Parts: sequence; structure tokens; C-alpha cells
Amino acid sequence: MSESNNQVRENISMLGGILGDTLLRHEGQKLLDRVEKIRKLAKKAHKHKDETARQELIEALHEIPDSELLPVTRAFSKFLNLVNIAEQHHDISRFCADGVCRQDSVQALIQKLRTADIPREEIIAAVDNLSMELVLTAHPTEVTRRTLINKQAKIVDSLLKLELKDLTEAEKNEAKQTIERLICQGWNTNEFRAARPTPVDEAKWGFNVVEHSLWQAIPEFVRELDETLHDELDIYLPVNAAPVRIGSWMGGDRDGNPFVTHNVTREVLLIARSIAARLYVRDLTALMDELSVSCCTKEVRELVDDAAEPYWAIMRKLIADLKATQKWIDGQLEGKKDQGKNIITRSEQIMQPLLLIYNSLVACDLQLIADGELRNVIRRVAAFGVHLVKLDIRQDGERHMLAISELTNYLEIGDYASWSEDDKQAFLIRELKSKRPLVPLDWQPSADTQEVLDTCKVVAETDPNSLGIYIISMAKQASDVLAVLLLLKEAGCKFKIPVAPLFETLDDLERAGDVIERLLGIEWYREHIQDSQHVMIGYSDSAKDAGMFAATWAQYRAQETLVEIGDRHNLKMVLFHGRGGTVGRGGAPAHTALLSQPPGSLKGGLRVTEQGEMIRFKFGLPQAAQNNLRLYASAILEGNLLPPPSPKEEWRELIAEIAKDSCEEYRGIVRGHKDFVPYFRAATPELELGKLPLGSRPSKRKPDGGVESLRAIPWIFSWMQNRLMLPVWLGAGDGLGNAIKNGKQPLLEEMCQQWPFFRARIGLLEMVFLKSDIWLAEYYDRTLVPESLWGLGQSLRDRLQEAIDLVVKINPEHGLLLDEPGILGSIQTRAAYTNPLNLLQAELLKRSRMAKDEPGEIVEKSLMITIAGVAAGMRNTG
Repeated sequence: MSESNNQVRENISMLGGILGDTLLRHEGQKLLDRVEKIRKLAKKAHKHKDETARQELIEALHEIPDSELLPVTRAFSKFLNLVNIAEQHHDISRFCADGVCRQDSVQALIQKLRTADIPREEIIAAVDNLSMELVLTAHPTEVTRRTLINKQAKIVDSLLKLELKDLTEAEKNEAKQTIERLICQGWNTNEFRAARPTPVDEAKWGFNVVEHSLWQAIPEFVRELDETLHDELDIYLPVNAAPVRIGSWMGGDRDGNPFVTHNVTREVLLIARSIAARLYVRDLTALMDELSVSCCTKEVRELVDDAAEPYWAIMRKLIADLKATQKWIDGQLEGKKDQGKNIITRSEQIMQPLLLIYNSLVACDLQLIADGELRNVIRRVAAFGVHLVKLDIRQDGERHMLAISELTNYLEIGDYASWSEDDKQAFLIRELKSKRPLVPLDWQPSADTQEVLDTCKVVAETDPNSLGIYIISMAKQASDVLAVLLLLKEAGCKFKIPVAPLFETLDDLERAGDVIERLLGIEWYREHIQDSQHVMIGYSDSAKDAGMFAATWAQYRAQETLVEIGDRHNLKMVLFHGRGGTVGRGGAPAHTALLSQPPGSLKGGLRVTEQGEMIRFKFGLPQAAQNNLRLYASAILEGNLLPPPSPKEEWRELIAEIAKDSCEEYRGIVRGHKDFVPYFRAATPELELGKLPLGSRPSKRKPDGGVESLRAIPWIFSWMQNRLMLPVWLGAGDGLGNAIKNGKQPLLEEMCQQWPFFRARIGLLEMVFLKSDIWLAEYYDRTLVPESLWGLGQSLRDRLQEAIDLVVKINPEHGLLLDEPGILGSIQTRAAYTNPLNLLQAELLKRSRMAKDEPGEIVEKSLMITIAGVAAGMRNTG
């Protein structure tokens, strides 16, 4: 076992011991003994598949009196969160496995480039075009309160302190006592919010991550990248380089969320600007100490006259303007209407004086001072602007169609919704070219249509630098894009915000190329977009629609087609990846995921969603954020300079057959089996999820819809809870099994070894199979599902086992994640704590559903904690 794995185990043991001491202090020896007995039985039952231990474990759980139900469930849930903390620390510590996390991955890439004899000018061009835009999104399965997240971050800080060399005993004791206090505080803090968060609350949560992590991490990452490129290749990044930018959906994503209104969007935009102004005031005030220098250029001297400290004079003016800006924005949030004076509205108003100071210092032979904190602030301005994040707007394409339809009916020119696609396009292009307004001033539309129009008006009134792109969910035709452009025109929008169709279902992905081709064939549209087209690839709903294998192959082919279209039309094709944390939503280790995409798909840079608890794990700490930015940067550069191989024709033919067979099996069960919906609702806590005060967005797009209207995130979250993990693997058995029956096993093994796309799919299945548990899934069935549906459950578990056996068969290592000991060990460590929560959850679901009236408070709270605890144990929940 490596030193790094030993270290993470030691930290888990230490944190668990402190939690045990906390339990003893607050709950007593009896409860601690009960928790320990359950833990040991769970460990034995999982490790040895011991049926006797399993039965003893179930009996021990049944013996828990109601008075101890809540503290027992909390104890196991708290421990799983401590495991996550230890692993998050491990990723940024000096003990990180095999040095991978501490290694400068860009430096490692440069060695690959040298070996491959990549010309220096090609590397320079790739670096110049390096672009990462991380789009933070709210998450309906993020269950951890912000106050607990802050405590967890402080525990990591103390763990980092403990690994420092030459600590005195007093310093070690102080760090350990800090951890003890934080764990004690966590034990005595309620797990859940008192109420469901509003969209503004969600946006503030995202801004908190930016302020406390990314604000520090991004300039540090750019500095490190700059130094590596300089040392290895004698390449310098510009002082105002911005390879990383942050976007957000929080407060802008109104797809199926009635609580995100135009007023919410306006408020969130103002809050972001206020936070940015405050942070710049803080940074510039601190920077004053570094700039007490008298030497300056003639250009600076002319600006400040005879000021003794010329740079201070510039900074004082800038700070005063920022304070005035913050005061004005806060007044706007309070409803005041004053115009304000000396308001900063553009990034250039901050960047220009800072660059003036920088260039002056360099001219005075004070490069060392210029490249200190001043350079960090300049790069913050480049990355965050005056807006902090670029807010995307997202809306369902049907809402735009209905709004225009209501308008055309009012104008008595027909029902737009019933027109053919050709007629819609002809109408939209005619109106886009027209110089007269289409919307009458005296028109009183319905509330829904008015909200669409008001949203477009907010976009029109907003500084374009504060906005990202406008996304059309469930886009199906070229008219969906043109409709948005017309609505924005009618709202008075004078600038060109990129409008991106989001292709989500299997059919939509397969038509994506045709839709974009048709758009580009419209002369007006081609001139409008000039040389850039954004397209969003949907991972969540396509997997829910067709199963993972069929969806990922459709995503791959759609990207290939779009890249080819971009090349042929000589435009920049920016592919926006709507990934989640789970495999069923496109989740994968960042480096692996990016290098498994089609060649050329990263030419337009990387734009990707980062969601909920994955934001916390990947970007919640500055050091973790830097690690992940390194991985993204190296993967993008590698993908462009050393692209993965295009699949052989025989690989394409086989994966197409696998996708077809897997889709048929998946849809045959999910859509075709008459008992599937009642089984799903009985075997999982899908209905109970609504009781958790999670995200602001409803779990269904349509409140009165069935499973078909259920969002992809709660769909996957529900199956993850009962450990069947069905959305990820269902269909894989038929697809892979038929290929092997047809004598294609050698070809499958070749694909696994040589094709990054296929190897990534198999690797993700391996991880999911290790997190699934057939015995626990069966226990849910026996506890919760009517006997008449047991046959379906058994059939699904048999299919799961078949899929596991097939993956092991084609994997060159012939085992699940044998080449990933760190991940394997993490999953095994968690099992002793996650499995008891699963068993308790099944029992609590049974009690809750059998209650004649409302279930008791203890049952309900304990049930909610098991849901949160299992989510922590599974980690990548959505």
C-alpha cells in the first residue's frame, strides 16, 4: 500500500475517532457501542458477503429504539461526510496518490509534446487559444448546508496544517483541537435548511464559492501556468491573460423553474456586481502597501500631477469609484432610483489604470513589484470582470413558441404553433429583417408570455459583458433559435448574445447537424453570428431517454458532425457540455472525459457545467480548484495537440450495434414494461425526495406529469439511493452480450485498449458496478415493493449481474477498477457506513408509507438523513 493511501486511511481513522469521542460526550456509551456494533457487522457483511453477518446486521438495526434512531442515522451520515473531507484533503496534500494530484500536469504534457515532436509554433497557438469556461449551476440534490460546508473547509485547513514539517507539539495540539471543535459544532448543527432555498439563495451559494475559492485559485493557476510555459518553452502569457472564466446558471436558468423570474435575474446580476466591487476594493486596498513607489513614467506623472506617491493617487481614485459603485448597486437592490456618480460599469475602467501602473513599474525596472499581487489583481479583472460571473439565460423552447403563437393569434395572422417548419422560418426571418416593431404597444399578453418578454427585456438592458449565452432547452428545429433572436429584437436588444440550441434527447442529438446546417444556410443568420456558433450537448436527458450507451454514442457522433460543419463553414464551433456528477449525466474524471471526446471537439475551447456538490468537491477549496484547473488545461491542450484517434470503421459499426441493442433493452423496460412505473415508485424514495429542502427547482418539468416528465437528476438520484443504479447500466447487458455472442469479444478488447471513448465508458461502468449492491437492492424490494412486482425487480438484478460479468470479461485487467486502487479503496471504506444507512432507509420508508396519518417527526427526520448520508457515501449523486 502506498504512503499516500496509508495517509488518507490514517486521517479517516483520526476523524472517525474524534466523531466517536463526540458521540460519547453528547450521546453516551450505549449509543456509541450500538454504532460500533453496526459498523463492524456492516464491514464484515460487505467484505465477505457473509449472509449470517447480513442477518445479524438487519437484526441490530431493528433493535434500535425510536429514541436512538436519529442519532444513529446522523452518526453514519456524519462519518461519510468526514470520509469525503479526508479524501478532499488527500487530493491537495503532499501525500496524493502516486504524485498525480501534486504533479504539474501541464509540465507532464510538455514532455509528451517533446516526445511527439510537436512544433513550438503549434504549441504557442494552442496556448493562445486555451479557453476554459466553467458554468456553475444549482443542484436539486445538494443537501449540505453552507454553514456545514464552511466547517468542512476549516477541517481541511487543519489537516493541511498537520502535515507541515517541524510543527511544535503545541501547534499540533492546536490543529487537532480545532478539528475536535468543528466536528462537535457539526454534530450540534441541523443537517438541513429550515426552508427550501430560493433561486437568489442558490446564486449566493455559487458566489460564495467564487469569493472564497476561485477568486484566489484562478490567478494562482494562471501564474503557475505562465511560469511552467516560460521555464519549459520560453513562452509568456500576457499579463491580462484570461484562460479561465466563470459562468453561472443560478438566477438565469428558468427551464421548468417558475421561481426564476425576470426580477430574480435582475437581482442576481446586481448582487454579483456588488460582490465584485467589494472584492476589488478589498484587493486594491491591500495592494496599496506594495505600491508606495515614487518612480513612474511620464504618462503616469501627467495623470497624477505632482503626487508624491503616484500609484497611490491612481488607486485612491479607483477605490473611491468602486465604493461608489457598490453603494449605488446596493441602493438599486433596495429599490432606489438614483443614477449614481462615477459608477464603474465596464471592466476596462479597472483594467486600464492597473495596466498603466504595471507598464510604468516595468519601465522603471521594477518588474519584481509589477509581477507581485498587482499581476494577480489584473488577472482577476480579466477573469471576473465587473460582473463576477457571466450569467447564462436558459428557457424551454416551447415557451418561446407559445409566446410567438399567442402574438400571431392576437395579430390575426394565424397560429404560429401549428405552422410548418418552413413557414415558421420564413415568418421569423421576415420579421428579423423588418425595421418595424412586431409587438403592439397596447397588447396585454398572458402572464407566461409576459414573463418571456420581460426576460428578454432584462437581457436587452444588461451589459453584454455580464451575460454568457442564451440556451434553448429541448431545441428541435432551426426555428427555435430564430424565435429567440426575434423576441430579443422586439425587446430592444442592441447586441448579439450567442444563442445556443440544447440538444437533449436521442432524436435531437441525431438531428443536431441538420438543424445547424439549416441555420447556416440562412444568409441573414450567417451574417448575424459572423464566425461563432454555440451548441449545447445534453447528457442528462439523452441518457434518461435512451440509456447510457446509446446516449453517449449519439453525443459523440453529434460532436463529430458539428466539428465538421464548423470546419466546412470556417466558423468557431463552441461545444457546451451539460455534464453532471454522475455517470448517467456524463460524469467522469475530467481528464479522461475530455480526452475521450472526438478529435477537434476542443478547438473552440471548453465550456462545461459544474453542478451542485461537484462544485464543492472540485472547486470549493482553492487548492482543489487549482488541481482541477490543471487537469482541464492539460486535457484541452493535449486534445488539440495530440488528439485521440478517430475510431476505426469496425469500431464504429460495433458501437452502433451496441447502442442500438442497448437502447432497445433500456426503452423496452423503462417505457414498455407495464409494471415499471409502479415498481420504480415503490423501490426508490422518488416520492419522498420532494420532502427534502433541496434546490429551488421542482423535480418535474410539468407538475402533473409522470416519470416521463421527471428531471434527469432526481431520476438518477432515486436509483442511486436503492443502489440498483439502473439508469447507468440498463441496456449494457444486451448491447455487450450480443456483441460477444456474435464473436466480437476480441474487437471489444481492442476497443477497450485503443479507443479512449470506449475505455472511458467501460471504466465508468466499473465504478458504478462497485457502488451498486444487488443484495441491498433486493432488500429494498422485499421491504417496500408489493410481492406482485418482485419478479420485475429480480429480472433487473439479474440483468445487472449479467452486465457486471460482461464488463469483467472484456476488461483487459479482468476485474472492476483493479487498475484504480485509490477509487476501489474509497468505495470499500464507505460501504461499512453507507450500507447501514440503506437498510435503515428501506425500513424508514416502509414506516413512513404505512403511517395512517403523517409519519412521526423522528421517522421523517431520520429518513431525510439517510437520503443525505447515502448521497454523501455515493459522492457523485447528480
